[in-house]
Amino acid sequence: MWAAALANFALSTSSSEAASDLLDRLHSGAARVAFSFGRLDPDPGAGALQIAGDVATGTLRFVEGAGSCTHLLVATDPAELALVELDAAGVDVASTRAMGAWGLYEVRLSSTPAALISLGAGVLDDLLIKARLALVARAHGAASRAFELVTEYARERRQFGQPIGKFQAVQHKLANGLIALEGVRLILDHATMLHDLDNGDWRYFANCAVAFAGDALRRVSLETHHAFGAIGYADEHEAPLHFKRVHLDTIALGGSTCAKRAVASRLLDPGSSGLPEYDLGPAGNELREQVRRWIAENWSGDRKAEFDSRPFSKREFDAGFALDIGKTGWIGLGWPGEFGGQARSPLEQIAFMEVIERGEAPRIGAAIQANALMMFGTPEQQRTYLPEILRGEAMHGMGYSEPQAGSDLAALKTSAVRDGDHWVINGQKIWTTTWWGKYMFLAARTNKDAVPPHAGISMFIVPMNTPGVAIRPSSTMYDGTFANIFYDNVRIPAENLVGEVNGGWKVLTGALAFERGLVGGGIVLKVAHAFEQLRSHVIARSDDRPALAGDPMVRDRMATLASEIEVGRLLMMHCADLAADGMTPPEYGAISKVFSGELMERFGEAALEILGMRATLSEQMPGAIDNGRFEQNLRHSLMWVISIGTNEIQRSLIAQRALGLPR
Repeated sequence: MWAAALANFALSTSSSEAASDLLDRLHSGAARVAFSFGRLDPDPGAGALQIAGDVATGTLRFVEGAGSCTHLLVATDPAELALVELDAAGVDVASTRAMGAWGLYEVRLSSTPAALISLGAGVLDDLLIKARLALVARAHGAASRAFELVTEYARERRQFGQPIGKFQAVQHKLANGLIALEGVRLILDHATMLHDLDNGDWRYFANCAVAFAGDALRRVSLETHHAFGAIGYADEHEAPLHFKRVHLDTIALGGSTCAKRAVASRLLDPGSSGLPEYDLGPAGNELREQVRRWIAENWSGDRKAEFDSRPFSKREFDAGFALDIGKTGWIGLGWPGEFGGQARSPLEQIAFMEVIERGEAPRIGAAIQANALMMFGTPEQQRTYLPEILRGEAMHGMGYSEPQAGSDLAALKTSAVRDGDHWVINGQKIWTTTWWGKYMFLAARTNKDAVPPHAGISMFIVPMNTPGVAIRPSSTMYDGTFANIFYDNVRIPAENLVGEVNGGWKVLTGALAFERGLVGGGIVLKVAHAFEQLRSHVIARSDDRPALAGDPMVRDRMATLASEIEVGRLLMMHCADLAADGMTPPEYGAISKVFSGELMERFGEAALEILGMRATLSEQMPGAIDNGRFEQNLRHSLMWVISIGTNEIQRSLIAQRALGLPR
């Protein structure tokens, strides 16, 4: 099927009689075609043919399915195919065992009659990209089938008196597998969609797909067998077949190595362009341009320079910027119209986030708290708090974590006791980032005897100027700030309860689910922007040394990062597609958050290795590259892996919600 697809692609571009005749016979079933790229195959072991007149001589290896085919098509130069009948004189076809499997052949030709078919310029170059993409698609199918088998096995196989799918180690292996498979699926779909739309970026995305999938699918195959244990050793089991298929298909035709070279050329060679811009639809594309113009007019020049000169701890928020952007209504970009919002689509929200990130603007709004108020707040609360957020006048922090209740929020102990028309709050919250905001969105226990514990939690809005609130700021390892906040007999009006008494878990988890659906996209947009800044340094030339873009190791690293960024962006886009039909499922928001957060860490490490010691110099130090941006990004990246529920918690969520493994 793979060879037949390639034959159709190639022969349909030729006007020769031989091409037309073979296509007719192929379509009627009278011919079965094997395909070899011959001398165009990047693998030097693939062999080649020598053409003398109308005869061919040479050896070709790794020819798929040749033993059951009637014809062989072989690339002999960048614009020509040789057509050989496999039952002709001088043809020897020998079966070859590779990865312990049969199906490949060595074809030896000795003065064998051959017809030459001329093709257009570039046809075979594109065909090689399509061939790799098709192999990766098949490898994805094999890896997915084996993954389905092992997931079912994990639900049923019992050890130590319980299903092995209940063990966190197994859950996390399978969660990693699902993340990788989803990434490959999305980038394959995107590359082929662009191809069918005749969008020239299809080649870049096809190469990114092959570059990412090579390692990702082989890793899934390995972890699948680890989870199967000894049962997967048996060759009569189905899983070994898929293991072999994955490895053969991701290594053939130069595999990810050649794909990375192509990605690096697109990004780093003279005249190259950066990461492609995604089509966000007419409305999204229009808003992106509108926000760009606004940023250019309102967040540039001396104003931006003054902001950038501040230490990072003073760049987390800018009240003047928040008020200015509040006048545009964009803080409520995705809010329903009934709350004063613009009811824009998720793609339009991505457009806004992308431009804000590229403009390096400070944070705005309180999206999570606003969403919770719209979902669970009273009409009076909505009238009081939402307009303030929309105008950029008020920031809300999140008072969730406690010394003994981080990811395990159900264990929180801060109490709220009803006293007439007030609630009285006592307790401590830690790691609170937006401690300087006007309000705190606070989780407190209103029933200490509730079973299960999360059934006794309620949510409150606490004005931060209320007597009894004591703030103890602390510097973070990434030069930002968070605070320990103590609540000592803090009295707030009864109407500051959000949702029902003891119904706070629903409010809290609903808000977090909303945040996780957005946060993965926000992270990957940060990485994409940082990548462009790194790329500018890599391609820059200096008088005393060549550009880093000439270093093969740097090119490989940059291509790997680019392919991972595209997977992260496509996970973001898929979350937007899901959100267009409602709310992004929590498990899918978790997939995006896990992948993008860990990508940010990998990017930070890679940037320092590529740029060297000057990149480790911190902000405001003489000689620091981009005012210490890259090293500070690495230190900041740790927060995105830990916050909003650690990635380990997210992997358990993925395993249980997406794969149906037991809690």
